[in-house]
Amino acid sequence: MKVPLLDLVRQYECTKDEVQAAMLAVVEKQLFIMGPQVKSCEAAVAAYSGCQFGVGTSSGTDAILLALMAEGIGTGDEVITTPYTFFATGGCVARTGARPVFVDIDPVTFNIRADQVERAVTEKTRAIVPVHLFGQCAEMEPILRVASERGLIVMEDAAQAIGAEYGGRRAGSMGQYGCFSFFPSKNLGAFGDGGMVVTNSAEKAERLAIFRNHGAKPKYYHKWIGGNFRLDTLQAAVVEVKLRHLDDWTAGRQANAGRYDRMFQASGVVEKGVVVLPQVRQSRHIFNQYVIRAKDRDGLQKFLKEREIGSEVYYPVPLHLQECFAGLGYREGDFPESEKAAKETLALPVFPELREEEAEFVVGTIAEFYSRG
Repeated sequence: MKVPLLDLVRQYECTKDEVQAAMLAVVEKQLFIMGPQVKSCEAAVAAYSGCQFGVGTSSGTDAILLALMAEGIGTGDEVITTPYTFFATGGCVARTGARPVFVDIDPVTFNIRADQVERAVTEKTRAIVPVHLFGQCAEMEPILRVASERGLIVMEDAAQAIGAEYGGRRAGSMGQYGCFSFFPSKNLGAFGDGGMVVTNSAEKAERLAIFRNHGAKPKYYHKWIGGNFRLDTLQAAVVEVKLRHLDDWTAGRQANAGRYDRMFQASGVVEKGVVVLPQVRQSRHIFNQYVIRAKDRDGLQKFLKEREIGSEVYYPVPLHLQECFAGLGYREGDFPESEKAAKETLALPVFPELREEEAEFVVGTIAEFYSRG
């Protein structure tokens, strides 16, 4: 049996008629840049996320970069974030000329240690970028409190967490900005790159919209130096259609995660201490990934690959140890929980269409690996 980490073909089979009709509507009108579907997609995603405004972008990376640029963050500024995340989080900060300042993660949720954020604040700090990793929100209350007391901007990196909740509040709605990715592998994926920034501020939304279009308003009159960060109309049409199915897909992921939990407990690997299961700490975990800690992680992944079971290591090298960030002065040992997670974690297939027999094969294969010693 082959079990892929993600099978988007199965998802497409359920939505292809709707998606093809939406794409054809764009093609027939030939309005590929900022067509009407962009505006309707922005409104739908913003509403789903508990926000008033959405500004579509060319990628999730550009969503973060756009928010930073719109706030004028640059050389001489500091932005606090986590080293255990996809590169774009820290990379965008560095691209503006600002300095990423890292804070270690909680070993259970893999999200930034909110109780350590305040000690990282300096007179140069302008913003905090918490990451809602793997589909579960970071502990936001302490972060929002520090930001309010110190006059800092909060930009939520919610690329993996659309629809996740913290205390009933949706990811992306708690800070001044929420940044989403529509990369195809995300819970809400486009047919290519795409992203969005959501906000509850009309002024910030207007500024974002200007910055994403070369800083021009009206056309050819440039108030600021922005960029070409527009969401493609075809991608907006796809995302808007797929958004209608998102809650059902999320329920499927949650059901698969619960099934894994039961199967792993029954297999004995948890009791033996060789596998640690993900923990749900916030009010709605959407399971963009189902990530376990595993003894001899690399050996296990090799074993799974030999049996044609997909898995992925998110992320093998924390940002503070990346070569491009050597100039920041961090060293191995500075963020021990991030470094430990990088050596132990493994993502398993959890996509909504995963079949029960496939999940059984995944768990059985893992149990077999550890039974061999």
